[in-house]
Amino acid sequence: MPELMLDSWMLAGEASYVMWLRGIRLMAGGKLAEQEAGRMVSEKMLASMTLIPAVMAGGIGQSVESAGSRALAHYRKPVRANRRRLSR
Repeated sequence: MPELMLDSWMLAGEASYVMWLRGIRLMAGGKLAEQEAGRMVSEKMLASMTLIPAVMAGGIGQSVESAGSRALAHYRKPVRANRRRLSR
């Protein structure tokens, strides 16, 4: 459980950084801001629609820790990709 808590905290920090980077891009305006806004909405919709199947891949009898780990793994990949892309 402590590892799950630490992973959650780390992902929250990284997601906050991505939100800050996106805010800067959106405030700058222009074509990049329009593309970022569209990307942000489509990514959030996709992530929410695919979360349940990703978590349930472990089966009904999985532990809370296992389900939590799967949920974190589901969000970690796109958050890291966005951080790398927006940091350039």
